[in-house]
Amino acid sequence: MTSDERESEDGARTQSPAPSPQSPAPSPQPLAPFLGRTRHLNSKRTFVGFGFGAIQAGLFLYEAARSGNFGRLVVGEVVPEAVAAVRGAGGRFALNIAHMDRIERAEVGPVESEDPGAEGDRGRLVEAIAEAQEIATAVPSVQFYVSAGPGSIHRLLAEGLRRKAAARGPAAIVYAAENHNHAAEILEARVKEEIPEAEREGVQARVRFLNTVIGKMSGVVSDASQIGEQELATITPGGRRAFLVEEFNRILISKIRFADDAAAPFRRGIEVFQEKDDLLPFEEAKLYGHNATHALAAYTGALRGVERIADLSRYPEIMAFLRAAFLEESGAALVRKHAGEDALFTPEGYREFADDLLARMVNPFLHDTVERVGRDPQRKLGWDDRLVGTVRVALRQGIRPVRYAFGTAAALAALDGDTLETDKPLEDWLLPLWKTAPADERERVLEVIEEGRERVRRWRAQGCRGAPCGRPRV
Repeated sequence: MTSDERESEDGARTQSPAPSPQSPAPSPQPLAPFLGRTRHLNSKRTFVGFGFGAIQAGLFLYEAARSGNFGRLVVGEVVPEAVAAVRGAGGRFALNIAHMDRIERAEVGPVESEDPGAEGDRGRLVEAIAEAQEIATAVPSVQFYVSAGPGSIHRLLAEGLRRKAAARGPAAIVYAAENHNHAAEILEARVKEEIPEAEREGVQARVRFLNTVIGKMSGVVSDASQIGEQELATITPGGRRAFLVEEFNRILISKIRFADDAAAPFRRGIEVFQEKDDLLPFEEAKLYGHNATHALAAYTGALRGVERIADLSRYPEIMAFLRAAFLEESGAALVRKHAGEDALFTPEGYREFADDLLARMVNPFLHDTVERVGRDPQRKLGWDDRLVGTVRVALRQGIRPVRYAFGTAAALAALDGDTLETDKPLEDWLLPLWKTAPADERERVLEVIEEGRERVRRWRAQGCRGAPCGRPRV
């Protein structure tokens, strides 16, 4: 829950390097007023967020403020310096929004910034939760829900929700924005543990925990040269970091169901989000479509010697390769698996999804690097993660995923370059990462990835020229 967190396109959060103490702070850039609405937070609704990274700032706080439906915005952040900086800026912070043709700079606020580690701040956070209608957690992972001490997220939520129930306060929803298919269930269980059994029914009647599918590419930029080159507005005046987020806001959330919905349906203040009865198919489209193809782009780009994801647009053969993977492998498998669930899971719907994402992925104003998107290949090679998971889903649907197998082998090369220089079986590297993999399925997956390694070797022998897996059909 630190403001140093780097939030990627897939919701995974990693740490950005801290700026050198010797480096000068970037020159402040002029801000456009926040759509003329910074002075119009006059509704009675309250929003509370936990974690002050790019997703909290550039999605939840931004959309809450932009909606005009909230009179109070509150955020809990564990880094005292970040809290002090926002307070010193009069409760306002800056965003840089990457459109396809420009960067828009906007100011958001006023926001009440509170430190859960400080007793007085904790009291204000609990009071805000008790009156809030919408709450969002956007922290590095679900492990951050629970920490030692009274400032733990689950304890603050439990205390605030107990007060809400006792005072018969407004019903509330809690968006769990962490990159986990069951984040909401995990958070709800941890909060429930802190509530006395006699009070649980009253609390549960007033709150719903929601899963989310967030495909918004965003990050915290701490490189002074990039901030200067792109003329980014720093988070607060004189600061050394900047929020850079894409304009995309088509976020999916769980369907909200309260017992008394028939009499008085819950009305969200953040109206742009879309509710879905079943999020699992969309979570798979994000992980095995969006995330898988972004990773494939990064590892293919690394082999080609490309520095920035946007630079891939100069290589039409690689873009065609990525599109073919997206449509012929990920798309064909998920359309077959989830046919009838939603318009997304049709050939036309998935093609629109893929083409939109590929265009956004190479947005030059996002300035994203191959190194960052490909960071942590060990995690991305997990049995259920984006690359191997996509290979498995495709195989189960009768599709041979040669391109994602290529990407998996390329990710292994990023993890250990010796994988391309030796004939040692790839299971020597992969099986330690696949502790839960059943033996029969594991052998099929390994066979396909071994073929992918041979394709990587052939492409590298050609100087990484042309299409990585031959001419695509799409």
